[in-house]
Amino acid sequence: MLQRFHGLAYFSAVLLFVTLTGTQAECPVKLNPQRVVVRYNGSVEVNCSTSITHKGMGWEASEGAVPMTRDKIIAWRVSHLTEWDIEPFCYINHEEQCQVQLLVTIYKTPDSVSIRIVNHRGPMIEGQQYKLQCDVQDVAPVQNLTVKWYKGQTLLNQNTFTEDSKTPLNETATLLIRPDRADDGAQYRCEAELELGAEGPQPPPKGTSRRCATVIFSAHHGAVVLINVSVKANPAPTYTWHSEHLKEEISTSVLQSSTLSPGNYTCTATNSLGSDSKVFIIESEQTGCGDLIFYGSLEVSFT
Repeated sequence: MLQRFHGLAYFSAVLLFVTLTGTQAECPVKLNPQRVVVRYNGSVEVNCSTSITHKGMGWEASEGAVPMTRDKIIAWRVSHLTEWDIEPFCYINHEEQCQVQLLVTIYKTPDSVSIRIVNHRGPMIEGQQYKLQCDVQDVAPVQNLTVKWYKGQTLLNQNTFTEDSKTPLNETATLLIRPDRADDGAQYRCEAELELGAEGPQPPPKGTSRRCATVIFSAHHGAVVLINVSVKANPAPTYTWHSEHLKEEISTSVLQSSTLSPGNYTCTATNSLGSDSKVFIIESEQTGCGDLIFYGSLEVSFT
């Protein structure tokens, strides 16, 4: 008898739990919308309505609470929402009190997105591996953050994050690259994008780093620069270099100097059949990786 009694008591408790849960699930109020995505310090408004006669309904919230009223529609409004973990709910007193919670996501776009080469300065060497790092400062929620890596307009990779935090965090993503000759002057960048679902802003808000350039087979201004010109010609040509940055003409196929300035350098190859010229452009550009010097083609053929 004792065992049967305990079994009966347990069965009754289960029935009671199911009954209460069912009552909560059938709470006769409707939220419109049921979920909101709000920018930090932004405004929000959500209606709670019912179609039944009741003894009072209201909003409980740490910001924008609405006292109990006999109205059939009440609005939760906040002009400047700043509480990251807010959990507002609408309640109603009918046969018993029940409530429906509003799902709130507060987001903040990053203060900054920056890209750099880890433990490296200056030009890159063909075939060596380098690590690019993207730093995203003060963004929320990080579980909705995706960092996308681009070379030019090509998406290379993307990183997501597993932290479950409502408040802003700093995040770091990395990308390993092994540049080759074809990557000379390639532009890398990273984008931090908040994917907040259909209720969030469209397109998703994002921050983009400055472009970081790779430079292969070149050097910083002041280092030794070598530009080698090969010409397919018969009879063999003579060479002459011209530039406003050169103090005198140089008559060789190789231009080597530690003092070349940004500008145009023209090489002219001449033989008894004629001549042809090639302009090499040295540019200085400020990028997200510091001052880099860009050089034109290292080899050219005149035919």
